[in-house]
Amino acid sequence: MKKKTRTVGEVSLSALEDAWQRQATAAAIEAARGVISTDGPIPPGTPVGRLSDTELGWIFSASLFAWICKHAEQATAEQIDSERIIRMIALDPQPWDAGAVMVILPELADACPDIDWSKPLAQWSHETMAEFLLAAMRLIRKAMIARDQSGKGISRKSNASVIARQSNAAAGDPLLDLTDLTELDLKSGRGHEPCST
Repeated sequence: MKKKTRTVGEVSLSALEDAWQRQATAAAIEAARGVISTDGPIPPGTPVGRLSDTELGWIFSASLFAWICKHAEQATAEQIDSERIIRMIALDPQPWDAGAVMVILPELADACPDIDWSKPLAQWSHETMAEFLLAAMRLIRKAMIARDQSGKGISRKSNASVIARQSNAAAGDPLLDLTDLTELDLKSGRGHEPCST
């Protein structure tokens, strides 16, 4: 058996991802602490049970924005699409997948009209369990396809632009698409108009 040699100082991709995740978590915690401070909108020592929905929203928003900001920094540093960065977050279950599953829950009961929902799960027959799981898989697959084929991603950029940027980067060219090049030409005074397709 041949042992894989490793270059001294080589860092694994999972170690880099873990480092970015730790930085994002630390940024989120620091942002939450910034809201709960002497200078912040929530005084220190305020019991959590007494926080209003608005105050909880401040904490959540500050944390989320800081977390997204750190992952946007990662996307920029690694020249990876921000949507791809979010989908690469190593959580289990993946929030990206959990969202697709949550969408199908209202349809799941309608997809299995023969199931007696009043029975506990442990009393379902093998056939009933199989019917339920197959219906869930079909709906989840449909939701995931719709999610992945969306013309607009999380960042609201079209997939065509993302694909163009990634193709250019793979070819060793700048991380630009046709729109960026047209805007650069117009700013530089070359005056090229966008191509119509």
